[in-house]
Amino acid sequence: MTAITADELAARGFRASATRFDRALLRAASALDAYVVARVEKRDDAEERRALTAQAAVVGARREAEARAAMGLLPR
Repeated sequence: MTAITADELAARGFRASATRFDRALLRAASALDAYVVARVEKRDDAEERRALTAQAAVVGARREAEARAAMGLLPR
């Protein structure tokens, strides 16, 4: 996958509005979600744990894509 950086977008006339604070909030939210998922997984049985693991993988991938987009790294 290739990415377009915020500098490239700025050169094309687009403005990347994510600040360091925005990125820090995204990272903190992602870490908190991972912590909660880990806690819930410990309480559930094996079948539910597998379902939560699959769901967490999808949610994690989506959050990572959203965080990269907020930083100005967009797939081409």
